[in-house]
Amino acid sequence: MAKTMKKVKETGCCKPFDPAPWDCKTFVWKNKLFLKDRVLSIFHIPLNMGKVIVRDMEKIKAAGAEGEQLMLCDECSPFGLDVYIAVKKPVPGAETVRLSGTFMSQVYQGAYSDVGKWVKDMEGHVAAKGRKIQKLYFYYTMCPACAKAYGQNYTVLVAKI
Repeated sequence: MAKTMKKVKETGCCKPFDPAPWDCKTFVWKNKLFLKDRVLSIFHIPLNMGKVIVRDMEKIKAAGAEGEQLMLCDECSPFGLDVYIAVKKPVPGAETVRLSGTFMSQVYQGAYSDVGKWVKDMEGHVAAKGRKIQKLYFYYTMCPACAKAYGQNYTVLVAKI
């Protein structure tokens, strides 16, 4: 289990992340709204993620659609990933989708090179509840610069079960 983050001075970019609401949780979403976009990658290493996120955040702010700080990534291919950014209303000029279902989440901390271990661990947590993962999302809780500034690099695995 991850520890709750101490109170720190905000960077003005990403908000500090509190792992407590996400660690070892099961929750239900009913038509939760997200802006969906695509990031190019080579063998799961994103090439244009910063550019895509900045562009999307500009659209979201212009539409007054800012929601909670939540961005899910679907590593659906070694050459691209789908990004889902939570919004409170549809965003003109962007694709929006709704996610529904029961989800389990688990917080991990450390280097991205540990993702394979985290996935196996998450599969074990889900199996222990007698369930199977239908879809696995990665919630990278902050950008690399903010993770460095805060001294924490949390990633949440969110499994649709």
